[in-house]
Amino acid sequence: MTRPLTRRSLLKVAGGAVGASALAWAVSPLARFAGELSVEEVLQRHYKELSAADKQRVFARLETEARERYGVSVRIRDPQPRPNTRFAYALNLSTCIGCRQCAEACHRENNHDRVSHNSYIRVFEMDQGKIDLAHGHSNYDHPVPQPNATYMPVQCHHCEKPPCVDVCPVKATWKEPDGIVVIDYNWCIGCRYCEAACPYHARRFNWSAPEIPAAELNPDQGYLSNRVRLKGVMEKCTFCLHRTREGKLPACLEACPAGARVFGDVLDPKSEVRWVIENKRTYVLKEEWGTVPSFYYFFAA
Repeated sequence: MTRPLTRRSLLKVAGGAVGASALAWAVSPLARFAGELSVEEVLQRHYKELSAADKQRVFARLETEARERYGVSVRIRDPQPRPNTRFAYALNLSTCIGCRQCAEACHRENNHDRVSHNSYIRVFEMDQGKIDLAHGHSNYDHPVPQPNATYMPVQCHHCEKPPCVDVCPVKATWKEPDGIVVIDYNWCIGCRYCEAACPYHARRFNWSAPEIPAAELNPDQGYLSNRVRLKGVMEKCTFCLHRTREGKLPACLEACPAGARVFGDVLDPKSEVRWVIENKRTYVLKEEWGTVPSFYYFFAA
């Protein structure tokens, strides 16, 4: 046994085990050797099947693990979708200056691995007036904004018809009533089908256990959003649901110095994002894919 234990690597073991006790017997020595998953975690049911009592036990375990690993008191929460709410994002391409403060805020808020400097947001620099991602660059290192350049941040579009959800073989990802597409990190098997299906390249795979200095860990965590993810599973933008479901704004929006980002409930006729959609010439990226995104782009004029 040389590879770390994950739910995917246990599928064959689980297939040969009869009942929970047999699976626990088969898994226990492997789990101890790998040091990544306990039997309790392997046997944990899908998020949608967890009772309130189950969730409290899981959250308590995660909080304890965080204290032991980082020496930080972490609070795991599970904010639920608001009734009659549909979240959407709009981004003003005339205003975006390509500073990537949104990506940095996402990195910090969502407890991303510091070594890889991962973020759910990529900002593309393109020739002014041309929306051409194929010839855009997201790894520029010069001062911004550059003259004659257009900047376009891309992240999860929380589609109405998300192909990433359709291809998941274990139903570890789904769309919530408020429009947010989420992942049960403990149920994901890391097959990366969703990554291949997403036309926006919005999903990330954890190749290694995230490394985060204790002083930089965000202790305000949502179970389906920014808690520290496991090695070998997928992750993605969740519209900062641990914030937005409680009336706050996404971290990326608060960090934008140019005011290019607009977020809110499209079902609320008084919301700013609803006004933008109704009064600006908005468009969605890769409309031909038929995903019906909840992320809109527009120009100031």
